[in-house]
Amino acid sequence: MQKISRRARVLTIAATAAVLGAGTFGAVSASAEAPAAAPKAAVAADASNKNLTQSTHLNVAAATKAAQAALDAAKKENQRVSVAVVDRNGNTIVELRGDGAGPQSPESAVKKAYTAVSWNAPTSELTKRLEQAPNLKDIPGTLFLAGGAPVTAKGAPIAGIGVAGAPSGDLDEKFAKAGVAALGR
Repeated sequence: MQKISRRARVLTIAATAAVLGAGTFGAVSASAEAPAAAPKAAVAADASNKNLTQSTHLNVAAATKAAQAALDAAKKENQRVSVAVVDRNGNTIVELRGDGAGPQSPESAVKKAYTAVSWNAPTSELTKRLEQAPNLKDIPGTLFLAGGAPVTAKGAPIAGIGVAGAPSGDLDEKFAKAGVAALGR
C-alpha cells in the first residue's frame, strides 16, 4: 500500500468537509424555501371558524387619492397644510406634507384622522363632547381640534382623514371633507 503525503491527506479532508458542508447547506436551504403544507384539517377548521370577523379598509390608491384631493383643496385657497389618512385601526396609510406646511402639522393631521375614525365623527363635533367629558382629550393619540373627518362604508368607519396647518380648524375640516368627497367620485 502506498503512503499518502500529509499534504494530500489535508487536501482530501478539506475536500470531503466542503462536500459534506455543501450538502448540509443545500438540505437546510431547500427545507427553508419550501415550508411544510398545513394539514388539511387545519385549513378546514379555519374556513368554518365563526370566531373570525372581516373589516373593510381603503387601499393605498384610494387613500392617496383622498389625501391629494384634500391637499389640492387647501392649495386652491393658498393654505399650507399636511394631510394624513389612517385606516380603521389608526395605522397611517398616507401622509402628505404640503409645501410650506408647519413642522407640527404632520403629527396633528395624523392625530385628527385617528380621532375621527375612532369615534366615527368629524372632530369639530367631538370637541363639543369635551364639555361633558373633559378627560377625552387625555386619550393617547387623539386630538380634539376641528380638521378630521371619518370615511365610512355601510355606516361603519373604515378610515379617517386629518388636515392640519390652516389658520382655523374649520378650514382644515373643509379640506378633510374634500378628501372624503373625492372617494365618491
